[in-house]
Amino acid sequence: MTTTSERVAGSRARQASQRVSQSVFDGSRLRVVLLVDVYDGAQQQFLEAYEQLCNQVASVPGHVSDQLCQSIENPSQWLITSEWESAPPFLAWVNSEEHVAMVEPLHSCVRDTRSLRFHVVRETGGPAAADQAKRRLQTSPRIGDGVIRHALTFTVKPGSEEIVAKILADYASPEPQVDDTTRLCRTSLFMHGNRVVRAIEVRGDLLSALRHVSRQPEVRAVEEAINPHLEQDRDLNDPESARVFFTRAALPAVHHVTAEERQNPQAERYALYYPARQDRGMKLAELLARQDEAAADDPRSPVLRSTIFQRDDVVVRLIDVRGGLEAADPVQALGLSDPGQVAELTTLQDDAAGASASKDGRLARFLELARMDLVTDRRSPDA
Repeated sequence: MTTTSERVAGSRARQASQRVSQSVFDGSRLRVVLLVDVYDGAQQQFLEAYEQLCNQVASVPGHVSDQLCQSIENPSQWLITSEWESAPPFLAWVNSEEHVAMVEPLHSCVRDTRSLRFHVVRETGGPAAADQAKRRLQTSPRIGDGVIRHALTFTVKPGSEEIVAKILADYASPEPQVDDTTRLCRTSLFMHGNRVVRAIEVRGDLLSALRHVSRQPEVRAVEEAINPHLEQDRDLNDPESARVFFTRAALPAVHHVTAEERQNPQAERYALYYPARQDRGMKLAELLARQDEAAADDPRSPVLRSTIFQRDDVVVRLIDVRGGLEAADPVQALGLSDPGQVAELTTLQDDAAGASASKDGRLARFLELARMDLVTDRRSPDA
């Protein structure tokens, strides 16, 4: 018997669709670049912390190699590069509690960091060129729309959901223009039970946008107001506490596909929460990505855009649907065509014991269970 995960893994060699502007699932190698600004006088401390980290990461599955470089112009500036067999093993590691603990010694000697991640598209010269068969490259460049998509997720104490939803809905939007090159385009906020998901779209530099938003008085007031209701404690006045919280809250986009380039006035935005079974989050996200990619070529599909966010066993699919979710085919809207796939990869089956025995009835029930409640969806002018 062939499982869902085996079917997904076997599809990686397929030519990438031009409708997909972002994906971590093409199987190509990943280059990670970390720019680090070290406190003056802390260079030796940083080097020792890095060597300890390097020894630990060497045993992480999917890790190939890394390099540490120091600027020849400013000894406080360092560059760490690492190579990974593909993006999924890196994301599984960087989003883990193991990684949070592993990098903790670095933060006492680092002023600022910036992480960049790249698929390897081409390479020339050296021994690597002679080993192309074993070193898979991205087959073609992605054609994007200039928008960066990212999300944050966290949970609140049970019983506080209505209070938190009101706080998150009732605030003034921050200034959308960050600087000459960066602008906030859209913020969509949803809840599913006590889980909050905030998805943002930025044109320009994501890190600059996140820092800009965190400094806005209206946003700061909202964050302080929800603090007593969070399941994970945080102190926004303590940089280390804030860093750990937002590191754990990061919900990166792993796939984006667009069926229609232009904004459709009939499109409505929804979010679906797929609670994955333990250690199945990445496989679930990949299956959803493959099915969204195939559906983008079907003119009958109501899903005009889909972004999949995944971290550990949390999978969220943000979709723009033509004509609304109620009028859509549940199979197309859910993104999973087989109740067996749902049962294998998610816990939605466990919550749908009373659903109809028919396939369509069960899928409609799964869609109902996955649907998140909209709190607010805001677009900036001229976005």
